[in-house]
Amino acid sequence: MKQIVILSGKGGTGKTSLTAALAHKAAERHQLVLADADVDAANLEILLKPVKTKEFPFTGGYKADINIEKCTGCGRCYDVCRFSAVIPPDSSEKTYSINRIACEGCNSCVYQCPENAITSARTVAGAWFVSESVYGTLYHAEMKAGEENSGKLVTTVKNAAISKSREIAESILLVDGPPGIGCPVIAACAGADLAVISTEPGVSAIHDLERILETVRHFGISPAVCINRSDINSAKTLEIEDFCKQDGIPLLGRIPYDPNVTRSMSKGLPVNAFDPSSPASIAISEIWEEVYSLIRR
Repeated sequence: MKQIVILSGKGGTGKTSLTAALAHKAAERHQLVLADADVDAANLEILLKPVKTKEFPFTGGYKADINIEKCTGCGRCYDVCRFSAVIPPDSSEKTYSINRIACEGCNSCVYQCPENAITSARTVAGAWFVSESVYGTLYHAEMKAGEENSGKLVTTVKNAAISKSREIAESILLVDGPPGIGCPVIAACAGADLAVISTEPGVSAIHDLERILETVRHFGISPAVCINRSDINSAKTLEIEDFCKQDGIPLLGRIPYDPNVTRSMSKGLPVNAFDPSSPASIAISEIWEEVYSLIRR
């Protein structure tokens, strides 16, 4: 099994569109397993059109709950809560209650309640899925709004995808990672053989590249870079290429601005499935050959 994770220093660089197009190209000759590790904004399924076959609940952090029959209204929970999650009674109520969105599950109120009127339990923070697409099995998830522990959910999705990959001889696991450098990114990177970093020639391109490169290198993962919408700012594209050359980072290629990418997204297709002869499709095909050459080595 070889594992490739697609990353970016920030959102909006075409990471998911690139992942879908790479999946379309790679599936021509290889057995794929796919994972959408961007669990806070998962949308790879829009382009791959998989059919869900399994669904599992994901439990996140803890939330407090007050038993109004036991609560005497002493206010001790209100005094110890550092997150303003305990709501004091008003004129129509005699007991305290919990704002579950504000509750961080620290359990201070649970330990301090003299009447043992407060309990804490894990909450269902989302769900993760197993789906079948024409490109391979897709593992993906969905977090509920305002929930935490997305890094843990990424790990759950990744572990399931890795287990499936190990069942298939010489398979390739293709992971659509989250943007940025936070905990979900670290979880998405775990065990990867290659990090393909999608960037674009914007003002912050070098800064964003430096951030994500420092992250993947910290975990011993080999990076490679592709430049999306490379022709919208030729000077910045050359600056990115010079940066990669000086830092010894393989440059996979340039993807030109191509209206067919937007058109393909509106149809729910990878760009190379929508129009194999488009400029972006041709560039992505060449990028895949470079990617495969790197993981073979």
